[in-house]
Amino acid sequence: MPGKDLLARFTAIVGDTNTLTPADDLTHYTHENRDMIIGNTPLVLKPDSTEEVAAILALANETKTAIVPQGGHTGHAAGGVPDESGSQIVLSMERMNRIREIDTAGRTMTVEAGVILQTIQEKAGTHDLLFPLSLAAEGSCQIGGNISTNAGGTGVLAYGNTRELVLGLEVVTPRGEIWNGLSKLKKDNTGYDLKDLFIGAEGTLGVVTAAVVKLFPKSKGKAAAWIGLATPAHALDLLNAALEKAGRTLTAFEFMPRIGVDAVFDHYPQIRIPLAARHDWQVLMEISSARSQQDAETELEALLGAALENGTIEDAAVSANETQRLSFWAIRETMPESQKRLGGSIKHDISVAAHRIPEFIERAAPIVETVCPGARPFPFGHMGDGNIHYNVSQPEGMAAEAFLAERERIQDGVHALVIEMDGSISAEHGIGRLKRDLLARTKDPAALAMMRTIKQALDPNGIMNPGKVV
Repeated sequence: MPGKDLLARFTAIVGDTNTLTPADDLTHYTHENRDMIIGNTPLVLKPDSTEEVAAILALANETKTAIVPQGGHTGHAAGGVPDESGSQIVLSMERMNRIREIDTAGRTMTVEAGVILQTIQEKAGTHDLLFPLSLAAEGSCQIGGNISTNAGGTGVLAYGNTRELVLGLEVVTPRGEIWNGLSKLKKDNTGYDLKDLFIGAEGTLGVVTAAVVKLFPKSKGKAAAWIGLATPAHALDLLNAALEKAGRTLTAFEFMPRIGVDAVFDHYPQIRIPLAARHDWQVLMEISSARSQQDAETELEALLGAALENGTIEDAAVSANETQRLSFWAIRETMPESQKRLGGSIKHDISVAAHRIPEFIERAAPIVETVCPGARPFPFGHMGDGNIHYNVSQPEGMAAEAFLAERERIQDGVHALVIEMDGSISAEHGIGRLKRDLLARTKDPAALAMMRTIKQALDPNGIMNPGKVV
């Protein structure tokens, strides 16, 4: 536990007005956002500059004080939550929220770690450019957290994960050294690509303080379709046809079950139903065009026409305007919240090869049923990149507490299937604290050994986000 004098030394770096103590309300900083874990901290520090972060880490390393970097606190793996000991100091990046530069000619933006993702999207838009990282928490998550978890989202199919969107980083090492790696280069083969060590490291190797991110030309037209299908296999057939015909203009392919869509419509009556019938499986597909709105609509309608004719899909509604396109997205984005209305939920963020998703869904259902008869699988997500949120809702009439008591057995069964199918137990949410033990059981031992070697080399005193990832 850091003593009073040491806490005063940390406070002096950022000033009294930029610290919080247990005398303040620390709920936002100490609670996992679903209250699955509630931690404790003696101090929250809010630095305003990279130099202040460097001073904090230098002091922490000298005194062997644990530091927990924290962004928008929207994660699902408790990666930014301090433990219960009360000895770990929270380093909140919320004040480092400046956009340092927009290079429209080079199509890059240099941003500090605390900039809200939506702010980056909107700023790019004012220059007729696009930052394609998009996810449900974009109004509150910070780019530093996105980088630290290698966030995915709905644009991975066309643009890749966060890793593919970052050209350079500025990082403070555990020793308090500042690495200025804010390169705008797309090609640089001068040794190890150090930025990739920190992307996805969840704050265990250092603190990302700024980044150079890629921007793209804004599309001239977007058309979306809400599509009804009979089976996951039909959805896969549609995906393959769309990739073959549309290629990179296919910018979204979101896959949802009837239980999820029904939950949205049943509990959010203001959201309109796109199709007359309620199909067993549904897809939100989007085409973007660099040429025109008409071009996007024509390409989408041709795809759907062929799919209707050959029986791949049962029905489809094409967005007639931007308002309707956004209303389709509202259904998808409301789905996680709507699941809460069905009672207790056991969640999985998994990935398998996209072509094996139908097989995974078919094989996972009896695993869940064996453990908890009547439990309702709720698989949805980004079919185009193989990432399915395989959530399970409680049986109707069963108490939530009794259902959640089966969490470990259900998750063990689902994750065992994922590993058997050469998949990943964490597709986009990271490891954090919640999946650390699971990672140790499922990751290749040689890979774990290399990860621990890197951790020891960069953070020999173990001050950076201890108890997370490795």
